[in-house]
Amino acid sequence: MNKTICALGFFDGVHRGHAALLSACRALAEEAGGAAAAVTFAAHPDALVLGSAPGLINTSQDRERLLRQWFSMDRVVSLPFDEQMRAMPWQTFLEMLRRDYGAGGFVCGEDFRFGDKGRGTAPLLEEYCRDQGLSCQVVPEQTLEGVRVSSTHIRTLLEQGDMAGAVRFLGHPHILTGSVIHGHQLGRRLGIPTANLLLPRELAVPRFGVYACRTRLDGRTYLAVTNLGTRPTVNGHRVTVEPWILDYQGDLYGREITLEFYEFLRPEQKFQDLEALKEQIRRDARQTRSRFR
Repeated sequence: MNKTICALGFFDGVHRGHAALLSACRALAEEAGGAAAAVTFAAHPDALVLGSAPGLINTSQDRERLLRQWFSMDRVVSLPFDEQMRAMPWQTFLEMLRRDYGAGGFVCGEDFRFGDKGRGTAPLLEEYCRDQGLSCQVVPEQTLEGVRVSSTHIRTLLEQGDMAGAVRFLGHPHILTGSVIHGHQLGRRLGIPTANLLLPRELAVPRFGVYACRTRLDGRTYLAVTNLGTRPTVNGHRVTVEPWILDYQGDLYGREITLEFYEFLRPEQKFQDLEALKEQIRRDARQTRSRFR
């Protein structure tokens, strides 16, 4: 008997609106004695349908991490969005999920569209499930502070530098995972050793500046002062993410770390010399400690 309940969506950011949908999926799965699965796509459908996609809030790896760790999904099904998927009739899409992934019920948002030309809708999904004897729940849109919770709104908040607002709408910290690469070791010479991460090209770029963050390493949680930008004081060009992980001693090169962003501290700026930059970063560190205290 197929008992997997599938939550349908792209889940960029995995925000409070998604949380209501995922909670409904979890409840139906427990009622059925089955698994809860989030069904998403490896690439944003707009890239193929419209020719371009918005910058994403999360990488696919971070999206899966949030779905599993923060929202207790048993499975994350990441499907390719190619020409075959784009042209698939909505009924065929549901039948594929039943056949290949054991779907015994579905949950979606009230504005969800799927299948060829977006002809599949929430009312059609409900009708299909009634006819097939499957579980189904359609979740109404969620609002916060009088605003509809959406990936588009959260992306705007990130680009404006309103990280605290983005965190409220996400319902969890904004996260970024990456492998530490070799930099110019300027921070180490200043006595402020930073890790260096590249911002993946597919992601929306938050406002350049300094952020109060947390990071987890070796089973412990550390505070981090993180600069996101081009490092104008040293005439940098490419966008990098440079956390100074407070109270941590050790070699991070090649290791994967996850940053949790909580608050925007100040815009990125060009300082007159490295000593002025060093003093400001130390003030940023004191502000970060105060923020989390």
